Amino acid sequence: MSEQDKKNGQEELKEYADGWMTERKGTDAPGFLKLVTPIISLSGVAYLVFQMYGDVHHATRGKFVEQFNQVSKTNPGLMYFIAALVLVYAVVVSVFAFRKPHQD
Repeated sequence: MSEQDKKNGQEELKEYADGWMTERKGTDAPGFLKLVTPIISLSGVAYLVFQMYGDVHHATRGKFVEQFNQVSKTNPGLMYFIAALVLVYAVVVSVFAFRKPHQD
């Protein structure tokens, strides 16, 4: 691409998915989108840990949730393992999101 094209605002674009997505070459994702990834992942971990046994403290359905947990034999080890997997996912995706973009 010539310098004249760059001055006219016609920067080189990359297309993905048969033209459904385009981006300017050398651009990076906005910071708020990068922050959303760990926030959503950590929210998922918090939900799994805090709601592991269901809503047992609810005024009307708490007793039913406790009875269901006794019958279904809820496995907290499995839930902690899934939460750990989500944490690993959050770390990997966050490292990927926050590192410097590569130039093609």
